Amino acid sequence: MKQKASRSTAAVSMTDLGKLLIVFGGVLIVAGVLVMFFGRPHLPLGRLPGDIVYRGKNTTVYFPLATSILLSVALTIVLYVVGRWRGR
Repeated sequence: MKQKASRSTAAVSMTDLGKLLIVFGGVLIVAGVLVMFFGRPHLPLGRLPGDIVYRGKNTTVYFPLATSILLSVALTIVLYVVGRWRGR
């Protein structure tokens, strides 16, 4: 009897994994389309004041600090709104 329960649990987890992979693939497709669409108007993301660039003789180090903060705030607001919307 315990084997049947573990098999059904495994089947459920595989189904959930499949759904997760489908959702993740959809998110990647949407992200790719957005990058292609927003890449054309030359948005200053990645070149904001506060982004750190160090160019040495043989090395370039780039740390998009301001861009990371801006994207973090934007995603926090979006996820907060989605969470509030789903909670109703």
